[in-house]
Amino acid sequence: MHGHRKPDHSIDAHAAAAHGPATGIPAPSKRLLGLLCVAQLMVILDITAVNVALPDMAKSLDIHGGTIAWAITSYSVVFGSLLLLGGRLADLVGRRRVFLTGLTVFTLASVAAASANSEAALFAARAAQGLGAALLSPAALSIIMATFTDGHQRAHALGVWGAVGGAGAAVGVLLGGALTSAFGWEAIFFINIPVGLALGIAALKVVRADEAAPRWKGLDLPGAVLATASLGTLVFALSQASSAGWVSLQTLGLGCLALTGLGAFAIVELHTERPLLRIQRLSDRAVGGGFLMMLAVSSVLFGSFLLVSLYMQEALSSGPMATGLAFLPLAIALAAGVHVGTQLVTRAGVRLPMASGFGVAAAGMLLLSGVDAGGSYLTDVLPGMLVTGAGLGVVLVSVSVSMMTGARDDESGMLSGLNTTGHEIGGSIGIATFATIATGTTGLLAGGIGDAFLVAAAIAGTASLIAVLVLPSATNFLPKLRLTPRVAVH
Repeated sequence: MHGHRKPDHSIDAHAAAAHGPATGIPAPSKRLLGLLCVAQLMVILDITAVNVALPDMAKSLDIHGGTIAWAITSYSVVFGSLLLLGGRLADLVGRRRVFLTGLTVFTLASVAAASANSEAALFAARAAQGLGAALLSPAALSIIMATFTDGHQRAHALGVWGAVGGAGAAVGVLLGGALTSAFGWEAIFFINIPVGLALGIAALKVVRADEAAPRWKGLDLPGAVLATASLGTLVFALSQASSAGWVSLQTLGLGCLALTGLGAFAIVELHTERPLLRIQRLSDRAVGGGFLMMLAVSSVLFGSFLLVSLYMQEALSSGPMATGLAFLPLAIALAAGVHVGTQLVTRAGVRLPMASGFGVAAAGMLLLSGVDAGGSYLTDVLPGMLVTGAGLGVVLVSVSVSMMTGARDDESGMLSGLNTTGHEIGGSIGIATFATIATGTTGLLAGGIGDAFLVAAAIAGTASLIAVLVLPSATNFLPKLRLTPRVAVH
């Protein structure tokens, strides 16, 4: 295989297919995978680190009331609404071009966020970070799909990607607490500058240059406008639901508007020659079922982060640093679950690991539902956290393998965008739902948190049953996983 290495250190998919499945991942591909995962880690860390730093931001910039939540909302609305467009741009314009553009925008926006001296400047910079992330994240996953064509190597690469998405979010809480305590909230943005510069320089050397010229003519602009507006409206409605009320005119009105827009988007895509999203792909049980599973696992994962953080800070009176340290075992459990899941999917497909992982996560949530005001971290949080993390780790790698397996070269960006959209929308649903339950109970906050964990357990348990019904069997899925995807001719 070394004799077929390209000058830019990328793996030749055709050479790999000619020689059969590889027994190991070559060093150049490992370096490429490491670079892309560090870029994704930068995005993930930034999301969760901001949550810990919000009180300090509000005090420093004199932001009153719930307005500070826009430091998260401005990012999530832009990020969630543009992911489908970002993924399709990677297919049409070029994976490396879109990746480097997203990295540049995200890094420059981090400079603006760290330098912000008003709430308007901060919120605008966070929106720009969301734009950069919406380009960077699906492009990075698309590059992984184009590089790792052997089934076992692809499962390993997606397992590492899943570990970054899960464990990285937990580590972000720790990093945010440490940086905010030691250097101030600005540090969580300043740290992106040297990392972004180093990644950009390395990407020019490691990521294969795009051979084809950008194809702007094939971009589905009507679909892009509908998808962006509809998803942005949905994310905004969900992010504001806990404060505005789930049955308020704002939430119901925007929710209906978003769903109507998504329906119109589906109709437009079915009648477009080169759609932003091939709606027909959702009829594939691995893709459509995997998207449902991504919504569920992201909802439970990010909702759990919120609930544990609330319990640690409100019920146990832990500071930002102690709260961050409390998430380390969860990160380790997630990474262990991802490792187990990577081994399972190459042998048993995605149905069994997904159903089992959700079942284990549901058991962990039931353990966590017993939290009370007089509890402790070691007895009330840690056991359930470890069980939940292990189960969700298995699901995270399984769901990415399910959605991305079988993707043709010309649609890997599209499915990458769909995958990441499910991650973002699911997370927004989980945070909004569990925040409402946890803080909506009169009296003891811990009681509301316990109720929220019960709902999370119900979601995970239901997802386990749905996985058995909607996902493809190992007999149908494994041959597709082992097959090198057909490369489209442009």
